[in-house]
Amino acid sequence: MEWMILPLRKYFQFSGRSRRKEYWMWTLFVFVMGFVLGFVDTMLGLGGDAAPVANEPPATAIYNALISGGILSNIFTVLTIIPGIAVSVRRLHDVDRSGWWLLSWAFPVLIVLALLFSGYGQSAAILVISGIALLAFAIIGLMIFVWDCTDGTHGPNRFGEDPKDDGIESLAETFA
Repeated sequence: MEWMILPLRKYFQFSGRSRRKEYWMWTLFVFVMGFVLGFVDTMLGLGGDAAPVANEPPATAIYNALISGGILSNIFTVLTIIPGIAVSVRRLHDVDRSGWWLLSWAFPVLIVLALLFSGYGQSAAILVISGIALLAFAIIGLMIFVWDCTDGTHGPNRFGEDPKDDGIESLAETFA
């Protein structure tokens, strides 16, 4: 449980390194809490969008209610965005990558949004550029996912000490 809430203790810490365990336990915590809070929101009538799908099968209605977000899940999302970005940046630091890679993910999205609201309609050129931008979004996302799954660099790197360092060297120095 400690690994799940560790990013909350490092709320605004964008420097340093985070190991895979910290990152993935945080991701699991956010996913489970988001699901639970979405369910509670729906059951208490605090939000969610189950009403428009009243004629849909129950599974569809529950799914739509859970993903539409209510008061509790929206508050949770706002409170966990900063530590989520921070732990992601530290995770990239662990594999010796800059945290700016997270921001590079936004450029293809901004291109697509700009084209959608450009007023040129659905011309073939805009659709092709949008397709290329979405492909770039997917490729960058896949690269970040692979880096998130990759073991960090052993020993210190330009972003700090190895978070997996269990102190064997310092223990050896103590008894030397």
